Amino acid sequence: MPIARLRLTRPLFIAAFLAWTAPGVQAATCGNTGSGFETWKAEFANEARKAGVKKRGLQALADARYATSTIAADRNQKSFRYTLDKFMQIRGADTIVALGRKRKAKNPQFYAALEKQYGVPAGILIALHGMETGFGNFMGDSRVVSAITTLAYDCRRSEFFIPHAIGALKLVDQRAITGQTLGAKHGELGHTQFLPGNALTYGVDATGDGKVDFYNITDSLASTANFLKKKGWKRGRGYQPGEPNFAVIQEWNAATVYQKAIAIMAARIDQ
Repeated sequence: MPIARLRLTRPLFIAAFLAWTAPGVQAATCGNTGSGFETWKAEFANEARKAGVKKRGLQALADARYATSTIAADRNQKSFRYTLDKFMQIRGADTIVALGRKRKAKNPQFYAALEKQYGVPAGILIALHGMETGFGNFMGDSRVVSAITTLAYDCRRSEFFIPHAIGALKLVDQRAITGQTLGAKHGELGHTQFLPGNALTYGVDATGDGKVDFYNITDSLASTANFLKKKGWKRGRGYQPGEPNFAVIQEWNAATVYQKAIAIMAARIDQ
């Protein structure tokens, strides 16, 4: 896919969420099986309205289905248990680096423009893009709204995922996604797999077409760079463990092996 010319526009900052715990609003009851999901959706719709979700988002919520594959994936995460060497081998780090160098060489102006605006070097953005979706070759086969609302309903981590469920419904209202949009098992979407709440907050219309499209390389990588900048990325500073920007990589993914792998691959890509 050709990369569109980057327009250095101001990011579209959107207030992430209104308070859905306002007085008089009772939180929807979580569950550990799919049996209560339909009841939860009806309750959660009231919270969503209080948070500012409109007709399209509410319809997407009504159409959402309990995602058994999402629950299975959430219960079987292995990345936290791998050694760094094993993780990099399984995730194809050498291939990501090799392909990443070619991508950088093919579109140097694009990555230079991103670094000029956001301060984030090409290696980091390319490593994240390669790690998350193989440079857009596989962006997921799960319906984003169903996946993220399933996790918001599930008692295990509902508090964490509820804001992202609200975010997904607002993205539907904004026509950034639909109820049928596909993403990863945990509701991550686009080239670099943004969680919906982060997509809502940090999304950038870098092509200047009036919308943020996370399935467009330009918008997605600009949004990724914007996320890192807003999380505290320091221009020109290091990003290996112990250096200032490594803490920002930690904001992207909680797995230590993932964080270290990104730092290593980025440095190799930028050599």
